[in-house]
Amino acid sequence: MSITTTSPDRPTVVLVHGAFAESASWSGVIEGLLGAGFPTIAVANPLRGVASDAAYLRTVLGDISGDIILVGHSYGGSVISNGGTGNDQVKALVFVGAFAPEAGESAAALSGKYEGGTLGDTLTPVALPDGNTDLYIVQSKYHDQFAADSSADVAAVMAATQRPIVEAALNEASGEPAWHTVPSWFLFGSADKNIPVAVHRFMAERAQSRRTVELEGGSHTVAIPEAPQLVQLITEAADAVAGS
Repeated sequence: MSITTTSPDRPTVVLVHGAFAESASWSGVIEGLLGAGFPTIAVANPLRGVASDAAYLRTVLGDISGDIILVGHSYGGSVISNGGTGNDQVKALVFVGAFAPEAGESAAALSGKYEGGTLGDTLTPVALPDGNTDLYIVQSKYHDQFAADSSADVAAVMAATQRPIVEAALNEASGEPAWHTVPSWFLFGSADKNIPVAVHRFMAERAQSRRTVELEGGSHTVAIPEAPQLVQLITEAADAVAGS
């Protein structure tokens, strides 16, 4: 039995959030996708490590019938890059303010490839019993760092509900990425403070993005205020790979 209500003419869109966010951050995008007839799942990304999170994503994909479009935000881009490999159902990848690592690259290494990232100055560590460390964005710094193009009220809720990522996940090397063989689309903001815009441009060009949308003044979470733009891009990707 499929985890979603299948559609005869629409792929299932699987949304994978990144660090310092959670599944509800996709709410505006989900509303648009459901309105356009797309079966949709917003995965609860564990944020424990690239390989383990990708393995979790593959278990979710295993319960979906028909074609799939994977959409990743931030660290979620690393997860779809790894979790989408070797699955013929995955027809397109959409990177939203997201990492698209090459094999052997980590999120931390990519974010430092060009100047402009300020995430490190906003993080606070929490020691875990197993010896690892969880990272959170300090709530008072969240709006400016992560969601400057959303209202202060929206950002405050996001800051309070953020899910931490284990520090080791940001330094874990990617495996062979799905974007080598699966067509990709990219959307990001020009004022992203987590991943510098030069890194986004580099990754999109390297992946031979079918279309790249750079939104002027957009933050790391540009798809929250600009959800219709992302829905439009996902629809474009779905139309482009239909029947493939």
